[in-house]
Amino acid sequence: MTPDEISQKMDEDGFVVIKDFLTPSECDKMVAAGLDFTKNLPPKEQRNVFTTVDGEKKQMQDEYFLTSNDVIRCFFEDAAVGPDGELTVDPSISLNKVGHALHYQHPIFRYYTYCDRVKEVAKALGFKEPAVVQSMYIYKNPGIGGEVIPHQDITYLHTAPVAPVGFWIALEDATVENGCLWMVPGSHKSGIHRRLTRNSDKDSKELLIYDTPAPDYPESGFVPVPVSKGTCILLHGNVVHRSAHNHSSNGRPAYTFHIVEKQDNQYSADNWLQEGERASNGHLTPTVSSPQASPMEVVNRLPPHDADDRRVYGETEILTPSREQAIKSSQIKPEDL
Repeated sequence: MTPDEISQKMDEDGFVVIKDFLTPSECDKMVAAGLDFTKNLPPKEQRNVFTTVDGEKKQMQDEYFLTSNDVIRCFFEDAAVGPDGELTVDPSISLNKVGHALHYQHPIFRYYTYCDRVKEVAKALGFKEPAVVQSMYIYKNPGIGGEVIPHQDITYLHTAPVAPVGFWIALEDATVENGCLWMVPGSHKSGIHRRLTRNSDKDSKELLIYDTPAPDYPESGFVPVPVSKGTCILLHGNVVHRSAHNHSSNGRPAYTFHIVEKQDNQYSADNWLQEGERASNGHLTPTVSSPQASPMEVVNRLPPHDADDRRVYGETEILTPSREQAIKSSQIKPEDL
């Protein structure tokens, strides 16, 4: 698609489908990285569930979620964890997502987040000083991948006057059967319907609160958006979208991240996600218009590891390669990227 076509489609529908944004090989590298997380899961007392259906109140009370802004943390499927934290499914299909700083903390995801293709799209959409604020690996595992209820991304990442834009990259084919995205075309023109903010009441157990009940969107307004592996869907922050439970035998992994405009634009101080100490110079700061780092530069800029080559994220340890291991890894050789 040309820059003008991207801009026009976003203005009309609130989302844009860009085929072949990544090659199958590039997608496979991220899928392999996503699988690696399932081999180094946190202990059962730290297995936090992520759900948008019946677990939101627990989520609001959950500091583990609130403080995941500048680290890599695992969030499990509701059906994957028993009452005592034991897994009820194979570890390889137990995770709902990993977030929210893959773009900063992980060399593979960081490299593709700041690739030239992303810069070109941001420019086509009119961004002057775009910055990446969060990133997630979404598993949507076969048979267990949970529903995501209808929502607008700006509910969680409020900026004004320019809305954020999400990049949603299909790492395998996304179909109606395995939980592809469903959109309400043109809904980005209907304003902001709901906001989630940090609770100003410090005595409350609810760390995050909604300002209004969830809207009831007519099912007739949604259209499915099945896409092939490597496709990128751009989402205006105000567009209403959802995805269904994955009842199929095929996974629907995706990598998604959000950019915001930093020039003459306000990032709300009561958003759940704020800059963190571990990424104060790199979480909201790095712009997509900055020079692209090579894979080796990305590795060299990673935060230091401890002696066991386990990077410690708050209460959770996730095994990541040391610089030496990463440099030797075929996943991030320049000729492979």
